[in-house]
Amino acid sequence: MTRFHLNLSLMTPGHFRHAWRLPHVDPLAYLDIDYFRRLVTIAEDAKIDAVFLGDGPALRGEIEDAPGTGLDPLILLGHLAAVTSHLGVVITSSTTYNSPYNLARRFQSLDHVTKGRAAVNIVTTGTPAAAANFGLDEHPDKDTRYRRAHEFLDVVTRLWGSWEPEAIIADKESGRYAVPERIHRIDHHGEFFSVAGPLPVPAGPQGRPVIVQAGGSAGGLELAARFADVVFTVAQTRDQAVAFRDDIRRRAALAGRDPDEVKVSLGVVVLVAATAEQARQRAQDLYATLPIERLSTVLTGNLGLPPGRFGPDDPISAADLPPPVPDQAFSAGFSASTRALIGQAPHTPRELVQRSAGGAGHRLLAGSAEQVADDLEAWYDAGAADGFTIMPADTAVDLESFATLVVPILQKRGLFQSQYDQATLRGRLFGREPG
Repeated sequence: MTRFHLNLSLMTPGHFRHAWRLPHVDPLAYLDIDYFRRLVTIAEDAKIDAVFLGDGPALRGEIEDAPGTGLDPLILLGHLAAVTSHLGVVITSSTTYNSPYNLARRFQSLDHVTKGRAAVNIVTTGTPAAAANFGLDEHPDKDTRYRRAHEFLDVVTRLWGSWEPEAIIADKESGRYAVPERIHRIDHHGEFFSVAGPLPVPAGPQGRPVIVQAGGSAGGLELAARFADVVFTVAQTRDQAVAFRDDIRRRAALAGRDPDEVKVSLGVVVLVAATAEQARQRAQDLYATLPIERLSTVLTGNLGLPPGRFGPDDPISAADLPPPVPDQAFSAGFSASTRALIGQAPHTPRELVQRSAGGAGHRLLAGSAEQVADDLEAWYDAGAADGFTIMPADTAVDLESFATLVVPILQKRGLFQSQYDQATLRGRLFGREPG
């Protein structure tokens, strides 16, 4: 039986961003390294493939009523990799607000330091507030950001390949350490970057770090088809998820790649309890933390609906939605996911916010451990994904519950690994070590 991959999000207090209001939650946990060390110990004990943390280079406006992402993910996850032995680390980095040479060097170095467990989650950054942090008068438009991202990753991957495998000979007798002719400049001159290269460090244990990409717009899909090893996606309906995976595989083939070399990781917000009734009650407790009026306004705006037309309890039907997916939507993927759900039946903004853990777009899966395992198995068997990025609803509870209650069921069914049988993250994702 084939197996799927599992990543765990470390987002704190959880993907219900207002879970900090619950009595058992430490509101400052997102700044506590001991808290994160406990989480990754639980994840590695469960043989989870990798941990993931979303990020953006600006303080979000929601800080008034919920914690932000906080610590720099490269610092945090680099430390967490040092206190684990097998767990992969997926670190979010922006192509809009980084230099390709620095990013290439950091992640090539991290791949050596972690012995092949490094992955970069490439984003173009949709937050306009980031521009002022980098001396820009305005945030680049989406087309510009994706043109830059294509060139950025072209430079990064060429830098990662700038050393031939036989470049280091370390001949002690002759005193010759490396063959310079096997270390290549890239001499790139493009629209956004001029980079000579090469890197000062050879390829790491994975050949190159794993590239993860998350973007549902046309530019994001083309970027994923050309460069991504793993595509992180969102879907509220199974049909939408299957269609997305089929589309990514088709695009990868058109880009000259083997479709099996691109894995789709479906984000799912998970809430686990001992029984379905207890899960329902926990969901109600989380719903009660949400500032429903504000989140409903944000959600309807991202759908391109007129301000004030729909209150939290006014049903939205497919006929109400303006075609196509609006350019002003913060995320094309999240917008498409929500529209697909409305396409099945009318939903109120309140229902949409609740079903997506606060309006972010990812599907909320709440139930007993058996119910959660059954659901993941059914979506996997339908061809919706090659694996899942599990996003705990309330990280203080649901990360450990998923790891200790759901994962053993999946392992017993042969759906998930019981041991780390490959040394690198790439090896576990693709069933073999790099050639």
